[in-house]
Order: sequence, then C-alpha cells, then structure tokens
Amino acid sequence: MVQGLKRMWSWTWRLLLGVLILLLLLPVLVPPFLDRTYYRGSVSAHYDGQRFFNPDAEPKAVGARKGSFIGIAWRMHELQDEAPWPTHVTTPRGHAAAVTDPKRMVATWIGHSTVLVQAGGINILTDPIYSDKAGPWNRFGPTRVRNPGIAFADLPHIDLVLVSHNHWDHMDLPTLKRLWERDRPLIVTSLGNDTIIRSVGVPAVARDWGQTVAVRPGITVTIERVHHWGSRWMRDRNRALWSGFAVTLPGGNLFFAGDTGRGDGSWETENAKDGPYRLALIPIGAFRPGEIMSGNHIGPIEAVEAFQKLGAANALAMHWGTFKLSSEGMDDPPNLLRATLAERGIAPGRFRAMEVGVNWDVPPLR
Repeated sequence: MVQGLKRMWSWTWRLLLGVLILLLLLPVLVPPFLDRTYYRGSVSAHYDGQRFFNPDAEPKAVGARKGSFIGIAWRMHELQDEAPWPTHVTTPRGHAAAVTDPKRMVATWIGHSTVLVQAGGINILTDPIYSDKAGPWNRFGPTRVRNPGIAFADLPHIDLVLVSHNHWDHMDLPTLKRLWERDRPLIVTSLGNDTIIRSVGVPAVARDWGQTVAVRPGITVTIERVHHWGSRWMRDRNRALWSGFAVTLPGGNLFFAGDTGRGDGSWETENAKDGPYRLALIPIGAFRPGEIMSGNHIGPIEAVEAFQKLGAANALAMHWGTFKLSSEGMDDPPNLLRATLAERGIAPGRFRAMEVGVNWDVPPLR
C-alpha cells in the first residue's frame, strides 16, 4: 500500500512538473507557430513589406506584457475586479424596419460594433458578431452580456457586409459563414483580411486605404484610414490591415469607423472629404485605463471630437455595453457621451447611444 502511494505520488509529481514546464515554455514555443502571412504586396507608406503600421505612429503597447498570451489572459482576469459588469442584460427583441424609399435611412444597433443600416435600397451590416464569446474558437475570451438586438433569423436579406479588421470581436468567422450561406452578401474589408475570411470558404473583397469598391450604381465603398492594429494570434500582429469605411448612398453617405484610437487625429480630417455624412458609426467604449487603451480605442470625449471633425450630421455610438474589454463600467461610455455633448452644446439626438434593437430613422441631410 505504501509503495503504491509512493508510486502514485511520484507520477503525480512528474505530471505536475511536466505541466509547469509546458506552461513556462508555451510563450516561447507556441507563438512562432501562430504567425501567419495574410498579405504580400509592394512597400507603401503604411506597409513595410511584412507588416502594416500606422503612419502617425503605432498604438501604445498593451501593457508591459504586450504580445504574451499569459499576459493577455492575466489582464482579462484583472478586468473582472474593475467595475464589474452584470452577467446578462435583459433587452427587448428588435426587428428590422420595412424600408422601401431608397432615400430613407434606418440604423439599428445590434450590439458591440454590429449595426444594421438600411438605406439606398440595400441592407448593410458592420462587423457582424453573433457568437457568445469574442475569442478563439468562440470558446475563450469575453462573454456577451447583451443578446443581439435582432435575432439572426430575423435579419433582413443582407446585401453588404463591412469588416474593419481581424480582431475576434470584429471578425467573427462563424457569423460571416452563416451570412454567406444564407444571403451571399458582398463582403468588403481591408488588405489581408480576405485571406482569413476565405479560410472558412467565404469570399471577400479586400482593398487598401483610399481604394473603392462598386456595390451598385450610385453606391460605392471607400476603404478609409483609421488608427488601430490587427491580430488573431498575437504573433501575426499587423499582418492584415485595419480600416474604416465610407459608403456613398442616395440621400447622404455613411461612415463606419470600425475600431480606432485617436492617433494624431489626422484620419478624422482626411475622411471628412468623402462626406457629407448623414450618419457616422463611432466607437465609444473600451477606453480605460487610458494609459493602455488610448492608442487603440477612442472614448466618448474623443468620439465627439471625431464626430465634429468628420462633419457628420448624425452619429450612432457603438463598441460598448456588449463585451467587457476594459476597466470602465458598462454604462460609463453612454453616460460620459451625454455629458460631453451637453458640455459642447450639441443636441443629444444628433449623437445617440441607443439600446440594441431600436430602429432609428436617421434625419435627412439639410
């Protein structure tokens, strides 16, 4: 009996030691195998032949443990103790509007950066994510606290999908695959991201900043510069490009910022040229702590500044209240947005933080 216990302890000790060694080696051994080359092309003002970069300088490092899987996991653990979120928020079930007039524009926040815009006779969906987890294999990462504002089965036929970059909370491959199998939409993204989307059998059109894609007569998509970064596995950092989009539509254009930090602010002025924008979709969440997030995300104050510099008539807030990605409280972004608008004398109806599933009939340009 004693000998049996000794043998059991010996094997248990060896197993534990092996697991410990494996955990210590993972950051060294695994990441090199997770690098990918999504795009090959000529060197440009934002591509060095291997990786893309922000011409107005890179975002700040995500903490001292940038690029480490263990560091990211630890940071996500730390976030649970900062401004705790509810595990679930009960929201009303929404439905798409019946839009027949091509000059009418209706916007519905589905959740996070997913917005349904019905205008110009087409239905547009931005960064669609219907998965419960924003992370690898839809099993790891932040958990959704708000159900999608419109159930997938209740979505109207989607004609155009805009995918801003390859972070898990913006490029959700299962959702893109479902959309493709159901509707065969035109999927537009920026360079390199089409390679990832094609990995699940879904075609996408990828273009560089400043290039355009024709959708229908009178409707085009221009890929716009914003200030961010891209990665699926950390070692593949910036192998694919990030972007916003300007969509030319009857009755006024649409701007979708994707995910962006402020940078030097030049992207806002630069993108204003493709207006006038009837509606801008602008992120307001995941902005604290500022010393970590400011290079990657704008908060409500910077979002209002971007709204003004873009010259948009109206804006809808996104990228908040769905997945806990940072340390602010769930309702901090919309609360700070309302306070900023009041301080600057901007009518709150022009820049709205709405509940998911609510249809907003966007006023026409004057």
